Amino acid sequence: MARTTKKETLDKKNEPKAETSRHWRPNKQQRFVIGCLLVLFSIALLVAFISFYINGQSDQSAVSELGDRSEVVQNWLGKFGAFLSDIIVYKGFGLAAFIFVRLFFLTGMFLALELSLKKLKNIWFWDLFAIIIVSVLFGFFATSAPELGGTIGYELNLFSQDYIGKTGTLLALLFGLIIYLIFKIKLSPEKIQSYFDSTKNEIKSELNALKTQPKTENAYNLEEFAVEEPDEELDNIHLKTNESQFEINKEALKPTISNSSEIDLNPVVKPLQMNINPTTETLVHAEEFVIETPEEEDIIEENLASRLVADFGLFDPTLDLSNYKFPTIDLLKEYSTGGITINQEELEENKNKIVDTLRNYKIEIAQIKATVGPSVTLYEIVPEAGIRISKIKSLEDDIALSLSALGIRIIAPIPGKGTIGIEVPNKNPTTVSMKSVIGSAKFQEAEMELPIALGKTISNETFVVDLAKMPHLLMAGATGQGKSVGLNAVLTSLLYKKHPAEVKFVLVDPKKVELTLFNKIERHYLAKLPDTEDAIITDNAKVVNTLNSLCVEMDNRYSLLKDAMVRNIKEYNDKFKARKLNPEAGHRFLPYIVLVVDEFADLIMTAGKEVEIPIARLAQLARAIGIHLIIATQRPSVNVITGLIKANFPARIAFRVTSKIDSRTILDTQGADQLIGRGDLLYTNGNDVVRVQCAFIDTPEVEKITDFIGGQKAYATAYLLPEFIGEENGINLDMDISERDTLFREAAEIIVNAQQGSASLLQRKLKLGYNRAGRLIDQLEAAGIVGPFEGSKARSVNISDLSALDQFFNNEQN
Repeated sequence: MARTTKKETLDKKNEPKAETSRHWRPNKQQRFVIGCLLVLFSIALLVAFISFYINGQSDQSAVSELGDRSEVVQNWLGKFGAFLSDIIVYKGFGLAAFIFVRLFFLTGMFLALELSLKKLKNIWFWDLFAIIIVSVLFGFFATSAPELGGTIGYELNLFSQDYIGKTGTLLALLFGLIIYLIFKIKLSPEKIQSYFDSTKNEIKSELNALKTQPKTENAYNLEEFAVEEPDEELDNIHLKTNESQFEINKEALKPTISNSSEIDLNPVVKPLQMNINPTTETLVHAEEFVIETPEEEDIIEENLASRLVADFGLFDPTLDLSNYKFPTIDLLKEYSTGGITINQEELEENKNKIVDTLRNYKIEIAQIKATVGPSVTLYEIVPEAGIRISKIKSLEDDIALSLSALGIRIIAPIPGKGTIGIEVPNKNPTTVSMKSVIGSAKFQEAEMELPIALGKTISNETFVVDLAKMPHLLMAGATGQGKSVGLNAVLTSLLYKKHPAEVKFVLVDPKKVELTLFNKIERHYLAKLPDTEDAIITDNAKVVNTLNSLCVEMDNRYSLLKDAMVRNIKEYNDKFKARKLNPEAGHRFLPYIVLVVDEFADLIMTAGKEVEIPIARLAQLARAIGIHLIIATQRPSVNVITGLIKANFPARIAFRVTSKIDSRTILDTQGADQLIGRGDLLYTNGNDVVRVQCAFIDTPEVEKITDFIGGQKAYATAYLLPEFIGEENGINLDMDISERDTLFREAAEIIVNAQQGSASLLQRKLKLGYNRAGRLIDQLEAAGIVGPFEGSKARSVNISDLSALDQFFNNEQN
């Protein structure tokens, strides 16, 4: 018996496993072929159905004799067309069978063009519903012509009349038409009224125009003959070269069509070839240079969240604002055409410089490929066998020098790929607009609790993350690198996706100017303390009370979860919507609460531990009950972003910083110091680091959104947080002189001499324990010698010198 070798054993292990248990999913080429087949089949059906009604029923006798070749039929599609017409039209649904032509045609187009299949399911449902209604409707009115309603429509009509009569059948058909008009065509009484109003206004305006203008013959309105020409810039990606300008149509970027433009290059021994391919992975031969151009995403003009407002089951928490309308996408500005301009000359030049620099250090390249993004191009290289990765990594500064570019970043190796990445900034970066990100299908169809659209990756894909899964976010970067714009992008994403009943914001803005625009949506989305004028906190002294109030809210919510016997806020709200929790027992619908701090370093400087401790408590415990933190700072030092903070903020965003130390403080790795600024960021959630170009949203855009929301019906007040009473409040200080400590006068003299009111000073000077020193401080406060408790700061001293203190005691004795 032959013995199996080690190599054969490894080959058997590497053999692909049988995929019989998996569901078959067609690839892109198969989907294109199936789509073309369905389109052609729909055209064949149309020809067969039309010829059936033109030639009448002359082919009915020939249908049963399909095997007889001598039998002649009049159908334009031959015997097969006569058979299809007999089955689908005569014995089927009559004239309603023409809807099948539309269904097969649309299905083929959706498959061939790789469009979203979710919309196709909706089309199939409502078209099949329309086929039944139309068929029965023709069967009801055209009883003498059964081919109009088909056998199915005729029999269904008779069956219905046997049980509910003609009147009941007619009413049932009318009800079916009403359902179709309301849910499919979106017909409403408001639209009908507005249509008649507009028609009336047009008639009045035409009558007035006829009265005022003289009658002239052959007066033509030139506007009626205006022809709209397509915008070529929106449908093409421009490829710039020295000699001419080539246009690459988007349809040519489909994976099934290859580009034939080849340019001879010489990176190694054999010439390299440049191919322009889409971002989808294709088979690349060795020693060729590939430029990947991203595939444009489908833009969904309608905000899908507006159609999901009322889908909450038995209890609807949005009933108080049932008429609330989500902001429309047209409030946002489009800063570019959406396409990426590819400068082939720049790509060639950078590629040659990279190859030459590596060759100078005796590093040969087997393959190089470029992926063009909005602001950065990623060059993926595969070195020859035997080249050490660390050797290429050490040449980062040399490559940056040869390219004369800011922000060169080397990824060695790229996670999940067997290549080394070199990120080079584009000379002419493309602005990523918030409109393109919000309107993308990836964001609109995201099934997340708190979806956030940050921007676009190097491959031009919309980058969407779930704040509820993070569960907290730490943002850091130098001044002017895009932190505030990033916060606006985060808040805007939630405004476009979540109803005011589902999420509330606690905004802390020490700079007082960044988040003030959101004051207009105070009664919709903001939360604040009772008896507070402004919902947006700009005074650092009020931040401590707010954070402690959130801790109280957290404890209260955990008590509700305990009583409801659930583990997180999602399970609790689902149980409350199902009416399994009694509101009289204190249960209520719990919205998500997002705490946003625009400048955390300033809070640490002024309040210190009083801010860090509640922040750490919330970060540790608040995930399960729906309180999430977003903290931004421009000073990412270790005394601001402490170990306690970092341990509870796995999701971090780093904009451009000035040093490698700051980058390691934020991301635990370098790279943030090599970004190019203006929204260029690195995102990590404990795994890989992703480079993203943050979406840009300007102040006028935020103002339009807040005006749109603020102009609608709102709640009576903002969401009120529980009131927090500090430890120092409500203490009954000793006011009786006879009960003062024996060291009271001596302690007062020490405090006045030092002009610093603290218990630790009395402990050192009088050699006392903490409890007695604390009682002395309380007695000095009751006497008015020192001021009240001010957090980490020392108490103020109200008496300037010892002579004033003596006078104070003399007045007390008198």
